[in-house]
Amino acid sequence: MKILYLDCFSGISGDMFLGAMVDMGAIGVDALSGELSKLALDITIRAGRVNRHGLAGTKVDVIVPDTAGERHLAEILKVIGDSSLPGDIKALAGDVFDRLARAESKVHGVPVEKVHFHEVGALDTIADVVGAAVCYRASGAEALCSSPVNVGGGFVKTSHGVLPVPAPATLELLKGAPLYATGIEAELVTPTGAAILAGLCSGYGPMPHVCVEKTGYGAGEKDLEAPNLLR
Repeated sequence: MKILYLDCFSGISGDMFLGAMVDMGAIGVDALSGELSKLALDITIRAGRVNRHGLAGTKVDVIVPDTAGERHLAEILKVIGDSSLPGDIKALAGDVFDRLARAESKVHGVPVEKVHFHEVGALDTIADVVGAAVCYRASGAEALCSSPVNVGGGFVKTSHGVLPVPAPATLELLKGAPLYATGIEAELVTPTGAAILAGLCSGYGPMPHVCVEKTGYGAGEKDLEAPNLLR
């Protein structure tokens, strides 16, 4: 059985997941860009090699117009549903966004249909979520598992104001997952990263008995006191 195992020693974000998958060779940047072009949105994908504390990895950047604004869940699901993406990709991405909307709804006390996706509803996060579904299918894995998740600490500025880390929606999405912190004052797990785990991960724990075929490292935006990479 082929499994995809995520080592979240520095958390997870959408772009870190894409970077790790590209770095591992699950999919090429051109192929990923081609699939995302089926959304008919103004999205450009770029990838480059970076170094984080002596470890090389791939940094994926999603380039979108500055005018990208907030959206409701129904709008996002319509964009995905109207695309020419395969049905299983649409279903995976739609489920991740639905989980995200329900988490935001609960922590902010508003109905799901009235949740405004701010950072999360921007085009870059649509690309992250759909891209994650594309990459997962391209890997050929039959299941995705994860290590315990390093969530970071401190506070983060959001459209809702200053929130504790992990952000409330992130914590809601990671219910049941083994979490820890190492004293790093940064948001290591974004809501998008947490939603990807919630939608794709079938179990958490130490690395199982496996024969490793491929490895990849996806780099986060910040250069922290420890390697900011998803393996």
